[in-house]
Amino acid sequence: MALVSAAPYLALLTEPDNNLKTYALSSLNDVVDQLWAEIANNITELEDLFEDESFQKRALAALVISKVYYNLGDFDASVKYSLFAGEEFNVEEQSQYMETIVSKCINLYNTLSQKKFSNGDVQIDARLEAIYEKMLGKCLKANEVKLTLGIALESYRLDLVESILKDQIEQNEENGLSLINYVLVCTNSAIPNANFRTQVLNSLISFLLELKKHQDFFTITKIIVQLSDSQLSTKLFQELVKQEEELIAYQVAFDLVHTASQDLLDDVIGSLSSSNDDTLDKNLITKKVLNILSGVPTCDFDNTFLFRNNNTDTTILNKTKNLLDGRSSVFHSAVTFANAFMHAGTTDDSFFRKNLEWLGRAANWSKFSATAALGVIHMGNLSQGLTILKPYLPTSTSASHTKGGALFALGLIFAGHGREVIGYLKKYIDDNGNSAGSNDIDIQLHGAALGAGVAEMGSKKEDLYDSLKTVLYSDSAISSQAAAYGMGLVKLGAGDEEATHDMLTYALETQHENIIRALSIGIALIQYGREDKANFAIDDLLSQESSILRYGGAFTIGLAFAGTANSEAIKKLLHYAVSDPSDDVRRASVLNLGFVLIRDYTAAPQLVKLLSQSHNPHVRYGTALALGIACAGRAYSPAIEVLEPLIKDPVDFVRQGAMMATAMILIQQNEFIYPKVKEFSAQYADTIKNKHEDALAKFGATLSQGIIDAGGRNVTINLENSQTNTLNTRAIVGLAMFAQSWYWFPLAHFLSLSFAPTSIIGVRSVDLKIPKFELNCHANPEYFQYPPQVEESKEKQPDKLATAVLSTTQKAKTRAKKKQSKKDADKMDVDENKKEALEPNGDKAGTGNGTEKDTTNSSTNKNKKSDAKDEDKKDAPQSQSPAVVRYTKNAYKIENLSRVLPQQANFVAFAKDGRFVPVRKYRGNGGIIVLQDTKPDEPIEFIKTVRQLNITEAPLPEPFTLSGEDLEEDDDESDE
Repeated sequence: MALVSAAPYLALLTEPDNNLKTYALSSLNDVVDQLWAEIANNITELEDLFEDESFQKRALAALVISKVYYNLGDFDASVKYSLFAGEEFNVEEQSQYMETIVSKCINLYNTLSQKKFSNGDVQIDARLEAIYEKMLGKCLKANEVKLTLGIALESYRLDLVESILKDQIEQNEENGLSLINYVLVCTNSAIPNANFRTQVLNSLISFLLELKKHQDFFTITKIIVQLSDSQLSTKLFQELVKQEEELIAYQVAFDLVHTASQDLLDDVIGSLSSSNDDTLDKNLITKKVLNILSGVPTCDFDNTFLFRNNNTDTTILNKTKNLLDGRSSVFHSAVTFANAFMHAGTTDDSFFRKNLEWLGRAANWSKFSATAALGVIHMGNLSQGLTILKPYLPTSTSASHTKGGALFALGLIFAGHGREVIGYLKKYIDDNGNSAGSNDIDIQLHGAALGAGVAEMGSKKEDLYDSLKTVLYSDSAISSQAAAYGMGLVKLGAGDEEATHDMLTYALETQHENIIRALSIGIALIQYGREDKANFAIDDLLSQESSILRYGGAFTIGLAFAGTANSEAIKKLLHYAVSDPSDDVRRASVLNLGFVLIRDYTAAPQLVKLLSQSHNPHVRYGTALALGIACAGRAYSPAIEVLEPLIKDPVDFVRQGAMMATAMILIQQNEFIYPKVKEFSAQYADTIKNKHEDALAKFGATLSQGIIDAGGRNVTINLENSQTNTLNTRAIVGLAMFAQSWYWFPLAHFLSLSFAPTSIIGVRSVDLKIPKFELNCHANPEYFQYPPQVEESKEKQPDKLATAVLSTTQKAKTRAKKKQSKKDADKMDVDENKKEALEPNGDKAGTGNGTEKDTTNSSTNKNKKSDAKDEDKKDAPQSQSPAVVRYTKNAYKIENLSRVLPQQANFVAFAKDGRFVPVRKYRGNGGIIVLQDTKPDEPIEFIKTVRQLNITEAPLPEPFTLSGEDLEEDDDESDE
């Protein structure tokens, strides 16, 4: 019979006999979940009993009190008394109370432990720690090793993580390696504290290096990139060379070129160059590794892929050029950028060469952008870069804007691989830095500073930084602005406090808004990836009276916390997005949510949806670009749904931002896999065609056409490196600088830094050549085909005016028609009779029959075609959401050096028992794959790279000249 009242037991609590009190507490503990409401009325008596130190069962009283507070919903008090319960609090008990309170205890322990790691002076209750360790022991007994490691990581208990991993590796090395990889993933995704993350990564490295049977050099590479540790990189290569694992060494080198910073690569090259091996074979391996680390092979392979697979639809470009007035610098620049993006990295500058008259309309900074576009088109063409730009560099007779654009183009060609040209650019800056202020020199210094910054991005070279600082202190609105950007790019991610202080101090002194803005963005670049360590710079910038510096503060948050989804960073950005008096700051705050949410892009549409409906157009623009950045290249439907209303926004620049964002999200998609692509492409074309449309919206539509078809439709915007699970720094910087084109159009070229070829490039390990062979793709080929080319529409002729006809004339014509039709009928009867008479002979009859048969067949074929089209339409996805790609057993073949989209990569496989075997097990990762040739003695055909073609076959293209170079630039001043 169920007990209906706790009164008898509560009455016993007042008895003087301790045995009776103990019996009462034990009985109350059994019924507390049913009768807690009644017991709660006597909570003070229970508390008095607990506080009586002479009472032996105080712990039991604490447990009953804890359960009462649990049922009352006061979890903090419940946790507090559960700690006093000691051994009475049995973690093995199966109850909802125990699950909840243990969970609360672990959360409390995690919070305190994290604070202790950061501050060091936080004291943790030993009883709380005991509960925590009991639970970890329980998890390990249940063989929940991953759960245990997750809890230990969350509480920053590296000692426990190391202890668990050590035990697991001793038991089973292969299982231990799997757990190391699990910890690595957790470290990247769930640990906000950068210092603890570094400690974990260093600990994992030591475990990986101690493995005997299952050494995983590729996981070590992932950690090296995250730690940016050059000594560790050098040690790794030396170990690989020592073990004669040259194939793995080459693959690791290609991975580092793709993902590591320039200063890391420079340091490793320096260290390996100075170390000499004893044997010739080892020296050859080291030389080959050094060649790969120079970046030359990677750039050459990427250029070759983009050149061979170039699928640019020049019809789109020509239509846009013809519709937009080339005399307007805004429209001229728009077409220049679209052309640069469409041909990025393809080395195909034929559009410029075929449109010299149009190109000649470029004036002043449009001319600068047009020349700089050559840098985007030839990006990575390291062997030919200087030669191509020679006719436009300062030694030529070109105009100043052309020379400045060429210097910027030089930096873009050698972006991230500036070793060959930085001497030339630095010398120019040093020779002319003190002459800043002269208009012609200023323009050229502007290009040289931007070029040096992008070529030596992240190199942290002090001498180059000092050269740029000299230009900055000239206080010229043109050259100092570029120098400030260059300083930030060179010191990218360095977190240099002295440089930050110098730049902020000068920003407070100068009167030029352009320089102040560039300095604030330069500070943001210096603090890239610094997370909490950047808070001093963020607070300094956001506390300034100048809205331009607060604008830089918003970008500093975005870049410092890029990809972390840090809640404090998001709160700050949202606060300034809705409360700052400056539209610029509000726009930047919303936009930078995109950078913070790169890894958690699915949260972005939900977070900014309300902001997209803001009354402030600057906030709406920021919303559009935030979605474009966070969801770039992902074709994420919820983001497109938020952007669709913004494309029809009443404000021109909001429409501009929305169109560019949709192009960034839908880059490389086709109509079959994402039906709305056709709709958006038509929207861009209609916006350009509309004579009543605003110039800024047309500018955005033109850039969108370039973005969605970028790199000959063979690149995507990829903000994460799939091989190493790290952020793509180059792409993030490219987008951050592209956002500054709001103020300064030439900076739009920086978007090309975020383009990543979607290729699969198999390279033979012996000679680093690209062999011709085929791979299997187990999916419907229609999913991954290029979008159809736009057909050239013929000019519609004007309708002729109708001629007046008299009624008598009309009647005469009618009578004549009737007579003619009667004659034709008679003639036809005669022909039929002749036909029948000739049929037995077979000659003429056969000809007649054949003709009729052909006609019938052609009409039947047409019907069949139309039926087939109807069937296709039925089969085609009718919804506007992305199609789901499914695995099929029947594979179709793709060649080496083919375009492989990110969605397609998981369906690609190397042929079983094929001649070429990848060094690293292929798991849907594209890029450059080192191959082992199982039949090296058999003949094989190789694909010639762009570098080889330039050396052996192709003559150097003739330089084109911008018409009007010899004219005074002031003639077209009105166009600016």
